Amino acid sequence: MLDAFARVVSQADARGEYISASQLDALSAMVADGNKRMDAVNRITSSASSIVANAARALFAEQPQLIAPGGNAYTSRRMAACLRDMEIILRYITYATFAGDASVLEDRCLNGLRETYLALGTPGASVAVGVQKMKEAAIAIANDPNGISRGDCSSLISEISGYFDRAAAAVV
Repeated sequence: MLDAFARVVSQADARGEYISASQLDALSAMVADGNKRMDAVNRITSSASSIVANAARALFAEQPQLIAPGGNAYTSRRMAACLRDMEIILRYITYATFAGDASVLEDRCLNGLRETYLALGTPGASVAVGVQKMKEAAIAIANDPNGISRGDCSSLISEISGYFDRAAAAVV
């Protein structure tokens, strides 16, 4: 996993070039928005249990066949596995948000996830709905202006949203 700084240096080095002014400007903006990034990660992390539980509750209300006998989340063992997977996805999204780079999410969480779910018979579309429900809750929490660093967070919120979208797309 490369953070945004290491990625820029690595790419410039591979091309045998200096770091460009636009790359420096983008990294400078990332540093300037660092407190907002940390606030968002902290908020999502401190609310992770409720984000996952509420997303699962909403998913099972919409798709009760998942928790009915024979459903993929039927029995406490399967339900626990479902919640664990949702929590892992959310955790890696916070890592990507903190680093400003999706590679940790892609490499350590999403790579091969679809194949795993196919092999286990887990309905990827249902997982994607659960991820979208986590996205809605996490974005609402991260975007709440009370008690955080002031300023425009639209680009950061868009970035976080993109990580959730990547995760949802990876399982279908």
